[in-house]
Amino acid sequence: MAVLGDDAVTELADVIVRREPPAARVTLNRPEKRNALSLELMREVTSVVRELGADRDVRAIVIEGAGPAFSGGHDLGEMVGRDLAFYQELFDTCTEMMMAIHRAPQPVIARVHGIATAAGCQLVATCDLAVAAEDARFGTSGVRTGLFCTTPGVAVSRTIGRKQALELLLTGELVDAQTALAWGLVNRVVPAEALDDAVGDFVDSIARLSPFALAVGKEAFYGQIELDERRAYDLAKAVMAMNALADDAQEGMCAFVEKRRATWTGR
Repeated sequence: MAVLGDDAVTELADVIVRREPPAARVTLNRPEKRNALSLELMREVTSVVRELGADRDVRAIVIEGAGPAFSGGHDLGEMVGRDLAFYQELFDTCTEMMMAIHRAPQPVIARVHGIATAAGCQLVATCDLAVAAEDARFGTSGVRTGLFCTTPGVAVSRTIGRKQALELLLTGELVDAQTALAWGLVNRVVPAEALDDAVGDFVDSIARLSPFALAVGKEAFYGQIELDERRAYDLAKAVMAMNALADDAQEGMCAFVEKRRATWTGR
């Protein structure tokens, strides 16, 4: 179901979407709840990311949080006293949101300030790239409320080392932005006032590249990352051979040989 119109700014119940080509900004908009990931919010993000994925003018998607935090994770107030069917739906919906981010053809960038905890940390780990303010803090703190961060652990353990992931999961303690950087959870740490510029640098770099190559490469990256080496190479070499036939690849190689700027068609 379409949720976005043709306007540059779309305000949904819990999400604000701003199309600012070459990027689109998806703002989690529950600041009074530290942008807790309610069922409704996750459904909106999933729908928005899927729609933006089909927008040829959007070359990168930026996910950010309104107010004092990126996201404090699931909305525990929504989870008290519910039945098994609700919890299954909740975690199914969360998984769908994370997978929609991986399946989007554009790079998805997390713009992180304040806290990113539990499923909020999962969201950062799921995004393709992440830029954090110096005061940002990260953790999978569910164990402190008796709800182990099992699903956040899937994304976090695939992004950082096993021992570091287990430290977050087993202690529930938060780590600072520099630690997150050293562990590989984020790509850049900058002063809060430089956050938009740092995100913009990533967007500008992405916008100069072939959208076709990026989409093909991103899909192949997530396809091969958990395979054994032999099967990873089988997948990668098949993708590269097909990629080499594409118009953008031929144009890019010719432009390199001819020492000129490539003109991308997205094919």
